[in-house]
Amino acid sequence: MIRRWLSLLYVQVLLAIVIGVAVGAIWPTTGAAMKPLGDAFIKLIKLVIAPVVFCTVVHGIASVSDAKSVGRVGVKALVYFEVVSTFALIIGLLVARTFHTGSGFNIDPAQMNANAIQSFTQSAAKDSVTAHLMAIIPDTFFGAFVNGDLLQVLFLAVITGFAINALPTRAREAASGAVDSLSRIFFGVVAIVVKVAPIGAFGAMAFTIGAYGVRSLLSLGELVATFYLTSALFVLIVLGFIGWICGFSILRFIAYIREELLIVLGTSSSESVLPQIMRKMEGLGCSPKVVGITVPLGYSFNLDGTNIYMTLATMFLAYATNTPLTLYQELVILLVAMLTSKGASGVTGAGFVTLAATLSVIPDIPIAALAILIGIDKFMSECRALTNLVGNGVACVAISRWEGELNPAQLRAALHGQPVAGAGVAIKDSVPLPEPRASHRPAE
Repeated sequence: MIRRWLSLLYVQVLLAIVIGVAVGAIWPTTGAAMKPLGDAFIKLIKLVIAPVVFCTVVHGIASVSDAKSVGRVGVKALVYFEVVSTFALIIGLLVARTFHTGSGFNIDPAQMNANAIQSFTQSAAKDSVTAHLMAIIPDTFFGAFVNGDLLQVLFLAVITGFAINALPTRAREAASGAVDSLSRIFFGVVAIVVKVAPIGAFGAMAFTIGAYGVRSLLSLGELVATFYLTSALFVLIVLGFIGWICGFSILRFIAYIREELLIVLGTSSSESVLPQIMRKMEGLGCSPKVVGITVPLGYSFNLDGTNIYMTLATMFLAYATNTPLTLYQELVILLVAMLTSKGASGVTGAGFVTLAATLSVIPDIPIAALAILIGIDKFMSECRALTNLVGNGVACVAISRWEGELNPAQLRAALHGQPVAGAGVAIKDSVPLPEPRASHRPAE
């Protein structure tokens, strides 16, 4: 029995995280030295992220006879992302206003180490709307793969997919088949790399505890606890409601992607499981076309955890530095955060850069105060990545159902751990969707 449990990847990752915490707490120097293990795992995953996204999106578009449906899916995805992301921003703002998180700290920004946040503020200064839009276009075709920029890869994939789709039937089928075969190779590489996930999770967690210590978490525990609680409520209530409408339980969905969640917990990066989560979504009955467009797009435009963090942390710094904000300024924070949150990838620390960009428009809040968050940002990054991953998974199912490309029978079977005929192939209009009030109840 024990051997069978130990053979499961998520159990191995969980044990690795526990051991990493212990090593970092007992032997801080040794724990901090484990950082290369976590970094190496993320680098291995990043090797194949761009090719996997490119091949998946190209094959999905090229195999669709009606090219207009691809644009329709993209528009629906962006509408969904904007609505749900705005909810996340508002929730973070309301929680901060309700609990006044940060009040009583009485921080004097003049005593903060401004050099500690210099790299983040410099990155934030470059984060304008125009610069962000221009950055979507790579300098060269292969430059997008070299830099690993998901938006650039997605841009190239869409163009290439439409180009293949416009070819004569025989040429289109040959090209699409070649791309599909290539994607299978890269998914095979992912399957090999994921086997060392426990080592990566151990290294990343040992470094976090060893370098920053448990004290850094406890000293600002109120903000960390509020953020984790707010994110949990967002997942259970907001995403849970969306799941209920789509006919599945959010708790069963979380259990379904538990391996990916544990890897993200260890690495603090949702990008470390991008290829796996795409396969998992197809296994739920979502069509490859919707998965190929929605999931990669969501990594830049559907960052629920990052959105909650930005408004909550901004208000925390305002209260901590005794900076009074008017309702107008709070609305400005909300509107600016809606822009700066877009394009922040799942890479560790990206949320901190977007927070610096948001603060830059409210000069009343001393940007030097960001220095007090550096010690706990690693812990916050884990929650951001976990919430972002769950949000993107739920979005994929929701948009698949909205598009009529979700197999409800396969969805229920997968979430209950049951085999289903034709797993991984979404069936459009072949299985009627249940009525909202009659059967859109969480699976028991």
